[in-house]
Amino acid sequence: MTSSTDLAALLCSRLCHDMLSPVGALNNGLELLADEDDPEMRARCIELLEQSAQTTAMKLKFFRLAFGAAGGFGEQVAVEEPKELIEGLASGNARISLAWALEVNTLSKPAVKILLNLAAIGLDSLVRGGTLLVGAERSDGATEIVIRAEGQKIAFDESVGRALAGDLPESELTGRTAPAHMIHLLASENGGELRSARADEMLVLGAALPPVPGMIG
Repeated sequence: MTSSTDLAALLCSRLCHDMLSPVGALNNGLELLADEDDPEMRARCIELLEQSAQTTAMKLKFFRLAFGAAGGFGEQVAVEEPKELIEGLASGNARISLAWALEVNTLSKPAVKILLNLAAIGLDSLVRGGTLLVGAERSDGATEIVIRAEGQKIAFDESVGRALAGDLPESELTGRTAPAHMIHLLASENGGELRSARADEMLVLGAALPPVPGMIG
C-alpha cells in the first residue's frame, strides 16, 4: 500500500510540474525587464509579469484546496469557491468554455476536492478546446458530481482512468496519476465511488457520495 508520505511526494511532484511554467515566465519576464530600456517594451514586460503572477496565484489557490486542508474551519465549503478556482484554471485557454449545473450552495470538503480534481482532469482532456460542464446536486443528502468534457479530440490517459477506479497498481503511480488516486481513496473513505466513461468527443467523470451526517436535502 502506498504510504501517505509517498502519496504526498507524488502530489508535490505534480504541483511543482504545473507551477514550473508560470513561475518560469515570471523569472523570464524579470530578466527581460532588467535589460529593457524602451518604455513601450517595459510596459509590455510588466503586463506579462502581471499575467504570470495572476496565473501563479490562481494555481496555488487551486492546489491548496484541491490537495491541501484549505476551505476554512467548517465542514462545508461555499460552492462559489471551487467555481471561481475552476474558472481561473480555464481562463488561460480561450478555446475552452465552461458551463455550470451547480444545484447546491455548499459542498463537503471531500466533495470539493473531488470536484476540483475531476474538473482539472476534464480540462486536461480538452487538448483542442471544447466545453467543460461542471455539475453537482444533492438528493436526500447524497451528493452527485458530474464533469463532462466535450471537444473535437479528447485526450484521456488510461492510467488516470484506472487510478480513478482504484485499479492502477500503486507501484505504477506517478505525479500524473496521483491526484486521481488521491480522490479515489477520498471517495472510498467516505463511502462513495468514482466513475468515468469516454467516447470519441466526450469524457464524462462522475462521483457519488453518501449523505454527510447532519446534512438534509
